[in-house]
Amino acid sequence: MIRFIYNLFWPIGLLFFLPGYLMKMVRRGGYRKKFGQRLGIYDRELRAWLSQSGGKRPTWLHAVSVGEVMIALKLVQQLRTLEPDVPCVLTTTTTTGFALANKNAPPWIEVMYTPLDFWPVMRRAFSTIRPAKIVLVEAEIWPNLAAKAHAQRIPLVLVNARLSPRSERRFRRFRFFVVPTFRLLDLICVQERDDVDRWTALGVERSRIRHTGSIKYDPASLDDYLNAQAAGPFQLDALNPERPVLFGGSTHRGEEEILAKIFARLRQKFPSLCLFIAPRHVERVREIRAQLEALSLQVRLTSEATNQSEAEVDCVLLDATGDLRRWYSIATVVFIGKSMTAHGGQNPVEPIIARRPVVFGPHMENFVTLAVTLVSKEGAIQVHDVESLERTIENLLVDAEARQRLVRNAREVLDQHRGATARAAALIANLHSEQIL
Repeated sequence: MIRFIYNLFWPIGLLFFLPGYLMKMVRRGGYRKKFGQRLGIYDRELRAWLSQSGGKRPTWLHAVSVGEVMIALKLVQQLRTLEPDVPCVLTTTTTTGFALANKNAPPWIEVMYTPLDFWPVMRRAFSTIRPAKIVLVEAEIWPNLAAKAHAQRIPLVLVNARLSPRSERRFRRFRFFVVPTFRLLDLICVQERDDVDRWTALGVERSRIRHTGSIKYDPASLDDYLNAQAAGPFQLDALNPERPVLFGGSTHRGEEEILAKIFARLRQKFPSLCLFIAPRHVERVREIRAQLEALSLQVRLTSEATNQSEAEVDCVLLDATGDLRRWYSIATVVFIGKSMTAHGGQNPVEPIIARRPVVFGPHMENFVTLAVTLVSKEGAIQVHDVESLERTIENLLVDAEARQRLVRNAREVLDQHRGATARAAALIANLHSEQIL
């Protein structure tokens, strides 16, 4: 009955949200490429790739955007060690996620756009992909996808599951609509122990919930981060290694101007200070550059060739998706974006793994448990306004021991999640269709 209502109103909802959705796609670019996949329309090349898998049905992983794609790629590498010959399909919703997945996925993973969760579209997707297992990353549980998987006795897994107290309350309010879909999940791998009770309260059998830790916070692939080198025409060695760097990671609108003004004031005390900004959405680079140049800053993009004589710029802008983690090694202090002028916060793990101290604003709702733990263990500093942000950055630029202490404490927090990727992969590999009730 619930799915009938969902499918009845689905086209109406699509028409309502379509204008904004299309505008976002046009603004971010690349929307024309393989657009038919969103409608369950697949070309001959894709069908041929799926048919050449030696009769093995693929594992289907779904990740919404850039952050979830990174988790999926990390997980799928571990899965591959347990099931060496199994092909994989990775679907993603956004063009930025699609570009990142295409850039980083090995040949045995087919990257596709996520089919819209309308029953005829999802039916075509299932008949083409023919998955043996479906792995959803973090929070993407769609009714028609879940129902189709259950009807075909295909194991359905949710990994790195997030369920904050706020989300639990919201789901409880709409329990009649959401709980039937949650109950179709065969395995839920949660990040925190408290999440087990929250999912159980929503009607999921406790036997199907496992506390594995966070794949996103798992430092097991530490060497990959530390060995990765920043790439692009603006090379890492073009910057004077003695220059301190204030690094804004995954910034949102308004935060670039805040950092630029702080930078201008701090440069009076630290003349060689450099500002590096990595905006969350690279399509904003032109806007940000104009904004910074209006403040009389000399700006370079990482895609622009730079020789040593030109390297003494005020600000460097990262203008490539998926390269952020490879640039954190140049930072002296890292500010985590979307935490000052926008709500939610971005992931602080990558700079911590790169052994860089992190500072974030008051809005870390997307990573509330980690943020609270980091602050309580003195592994990060949370500020509440621009003035305290400037003071904190200045203190850290002066005090190398304070920076090292933050990093040590933060790494101890992350170590609690060590092995999360391997634990989740083992549970998925051991899950077979005959186990479904």
